Amino acid sequence: MVLVLTGVAVVMGGILAYVNHLTAEPIAQQKEKALADGIKSVMCVDELTVAKTDTVSQTDAKGKELTYIIYQIQDGANQDLGAAVESTTGGFGGDLKVLVGFDPEGKILGYALLEHAETPGLGAKADKWFQQGEKGDIIGKVPAEPLTVSKDGGQVDAITASTITSRAFLLAVNNAYNAYMATPVDAESGATKQKKED
Repeated sequence: MVLVLTGVAVVMGGILAYVNHLTAEPIAQQKEKALADGIKSVMCVDELTVAKTDTVSQTDAKGKELTYIIYQIQDGANQDLGAAVESTTGGFGGDLKVLVGFDPEGKILGYALLEHAETPGLGAKADKWFQQGEKGDIIGKVPAEPLTVSKDGGQVDAITASTITSRAFLLAVNNAYNAYMATPVDAESGATKQKKED
């Protein structure tokens, strides 16, 4: 009986490893495509080039080290369009990963939720709630003064019944802005120095 169970476990482990190997590449390609589409969406242009990818690490108020990925964006004429920044914070149901597009001056061009585990019908509304023309519209704002919900004395309407998600989302946006503004700039060319290869 022990030998049979061990044999079944070994065979099933091998099958799972094989299936994982088969699906790893398509999953990676799907994530890469979703990121590319997200960058186009948050930068509000169809023709762009990711000129450089920087990684910035910062420590939050609680002493936790956070890492941001900054995609420096250029148009076909090599003109700087700004950057798309990946930022992750803890939401109500788990991690909330946001991609935020900024112009060269730090104005928010757009955003997309890359991953979240928020409550469907409540916190999951963050993908639309803060878009242009919606109740919590943040598009066009420069978070030099951190964006906060009106319940905390800020200027952004929180998602109804989802204040925790709204706070987490705005924290991710504020952190993305701070990381983008902290990216070192080469004084001669105006380009950011690369910390991580593409």
